[in-house]
Amino acid sequence: MDNNLTFPPLHEAAVQLQELLAKVCKDCGPALEEAVQCCCDALKKGNKILFFGNGGSATQAQHLAAELINRFLLDRKPLAALALTADSAVTTSISNDYAFSELFVRQLEGLGRAGDIAVALSTSGTSENIVKGLQCARALGLQSIGLLGRDGGNCLNLCDIALLVPSSNTARIQEIHLLLGHLLCGLVEKNMAARHEKH
Repeated sequence: MDNNLTFPPLHEAAVQLQELLAKVCKDCGPALEEAVQCCCDALKKGNKILFFGNGGSATQAQHLAAELINRFLLDRKPLAALALTADSAVTTSISNDYAFSELFVRQLEGLGRAGDIAVALSTSGTSENIVKGLQCARALGLQSIGLLGRDGGNCLNLCDIALLVPSSNTARIQEIHLLLGHLLCGLVEKNMAARHEKH
């Protein structure tokens, strides 16, 4: 094989990603800035950030929570964050005893407090457990941030801040959600680390 030839599937994915990134960069800047500020304000008041999603978005929720509770780029104090997708006993017991649609509601009712931040990741915006989780977050007085795909679905109007990736390609949505999540964590970390240095 000629190594100078572009591998067509890789080239196609790169073009899709580039075009989608251009849209997201144009549309999501102010929302991302607002999301960073909301997270920092909550953490400064002693509140926490709760991440949740399904499937690949569940693992991204765990990934992003880990970036905050441990570290991302800086050595600093831990930041209060956790994923509602990490405990298999909790996941299976709620799904078995109640319903899968109650998975995040039950945890938010037990762990969420007014002033906390709920970060929902959904490539479709239509998953019932995500929708119900956002409804619960609102009822409990949590602020909500959505990393969403397609047109945002039913989740869009339930989010105080929406970072929307306007695509029907789940893989591309998840790839950009990871970028947005990394930017969110990095900017929150930088802001909070600077604050701790001043005190």
